[in-house]
Amino acid sequence: MAEQQAYMFPTSVKEVERLGWDYIDVILVTGDALIDHPSFGTAVIGRWLQKWGYRVAVVPQPNWRDDLRDFRKLGAPRLYFGVNAGAMDSMVNHYTASKRLRHDDAYTPEGKAGARPDYAVTVYTKILKQLYPDVPVVIGGIEASLRRLTHYDYWQDCLKPSVLVDSGADWLCYGMGERPMLELTRGIEKGWNQHRLEQIPQLAFFRSGSPKPGEGILLLHSFEECRRSKRAFAENFHEIETHANMLHPDTIIEPVGDGYVRINPPFPPATEQEMDSFWDLPFTKLPHPRYAGKRIPAYDMIKFSVCTHRGCFGGCNFCTIAAHQGKFITSRSEKSILQEVRQLNALPGFAGNISDVGAPTANMYGMGGRDRELCAKCRRRSCLFPAPCRNLDRDHTRLLDLYHKIDATKGIRHSYIGSGIRYDLFLGEDGFVDPSSRPYFRELVLSHTSGRLKVAPEHTEDHVLQKMAKPSFRLFERLRREFDAVNREAGTHVGLVPYFISSHPGCTMKDMQSLANHPALRGIWMDQVQDFTPTPMTTSSVMFWTGLDPRDMTPVFTERDPEKKRLQKSFFFAHASAKDANSAKNAKISAKMYGNSKKSLNIAPRNGKPKR
Repeated sequence: MAEQQAYMFPTSVKEVERLGWDYIDVILVTGDALIDHPSFGTAVIGRWLQKWGYRVAVVPQPNWRDDLRDFRKLGAPRLYFGVNAGAMDSMVNHYTASKRLRHDDAYTPEGKAGARPDYAVTVYTKILKQLYPDVPVVIGGIEASLRRLTHYDYWQDCLKPSVLVDSGADWLCYGMGERPMLELTRGIEKGWNQHRLEQIPQLAFFRSGSPKPGEGILLLHSFEECRRSKRAFAENFHEIETHANMLHPDTIIEPVGDGYVRINPPFPPATEQEMDSFWDLPFTKLPHPRYAGKRIPAYDMIKFSVCTHRGCFGGCNFCTIAAHQGKFITSRSEKSILQEVRQLNALPGFAGNISDVGAPTANMYGMGGRDRELCAKCRRRSCLFPAPCRNLDRDHTRLLDLYHKIDATKGIRHSYIGSGIRYDLFLGEDGFVDPSSRPYFRELVLSHTSGRLKVAPEHTEDHVLQKMAKPSFRLFERLRREFDAVNREAGTHVGLVPYFISSHPGCTMKDMQSLANHPALRGIWMDQVQDFTPTPMTTSSVMFWTGLDPRDMTPVFTERDPEKKRLQKSFFFAHASAKDANSAKNAKISAKMYGNSKKSLNIAPRNGKPKR
């Protein structure tokens, strides 16, 4: 390792000069403000490459409208440019579900909108290829990863080819990129030929000519065929999703134009030692000094959080976590997590409260199949739907032990779980699933919930939930009974906040009416309803575009009319307002149904605000 010293990534010529550099190995261009925190991919990849001796500079939120001086200021890197749109797809960042322009951006200083272009990966890459045609451009992050093959674009309401085709990038690194990016960086530095670089796992690239079929190759319908046939697109996606959730997937090839896009299989799931190495890096956990005195909203949300693992085996049809992070859970060691917890005490403003100990699904830490050989053969997209896999180890003991050690750490007053949880990991319709489940749930509610426990049943109607790949609403009804029992026994007033989605494929106005009037929701403060937004590389988006369920090619009703989508969402709130006047009556009904006391309910009064 040629260079061990940890430095804050330079973003200007003066900062490069202060480091005494006469060259830069890698320049990362990102649509987000630069925050040196492991929650942001730019910082993770930058610190990881830095660990192995590479000089990394960052150009955050460059101006693409002027004379392109931001793209020119650092010159050309010795090895390549790395490009990402930021922590979100730029189109999701810019537009609401009704395609209205957002007026703020949480990843920009002072929350100002307009600091990145639409389709940022493509715009940035085209500019760099124009200015530096001989320098490789590697794209990655959420936007590139989830647009790596033919995908439905909600904002243009059409199918688009791989972002490799639109952008002209040389390489695409999908998923969590530490290992492929280090391998590619070393390969470019050593002058590997194209064939050898093309063997690196977890990379994608476009090549002219016809693909060569062979063993271990999954050949998809072409982009052009998908544009002609929605069924072909649905068939493609079914294969893509199946392989994305396999431990040993094939190489994927998709013809497009006069060539093809090739997706190499990913690296195996990271070991605990590898996971620790990704986090045990000298992150300052602070925004770059260039933002001194400015507030970055996204940073405020995560600055005192700790990530415990990656991946999700829930397999929700509207979610992209598994497509990006993988289905198989990769966890950090307790030692690594506790070391990070102790270091929080040195951060400015830390008062002993950890805002989130978690990951995409907080209570999947350390979980997986009991027999990994069975997992290696498995082709299920979800370990929980339509029913929990019998091979799945759902024991929460290890997670409880971790919580206890975190709370016993000097300087820690409270540790909260701000990430989502899957209650079907510890609860079935007949009750708790194993001896660790009740203690976990009780501790979650009483010790790790900051006022309101947020859960995501997503809908009440089982036929809609089936299209979401979510469990029956009867499970939420059981959860509420157990939740109210915990409150009643402890004499506490923790609130329960369920999240719902309107206009999801399969959902009609009648279904939203049933949701709004469901007796199991009486007495609960309801304000978390999100209109479904089709995003690239999800089963739900494929249903929205094709009207077909890619799992079995059966027809699916999809509400595509913007006004009717709006009505589905607003209908619920209209009924919620009507119910406020009857909240006392509803509370009595709920108490009778669930056996809880009136004071343990989070009742919405007439003024429309939740009772504290």
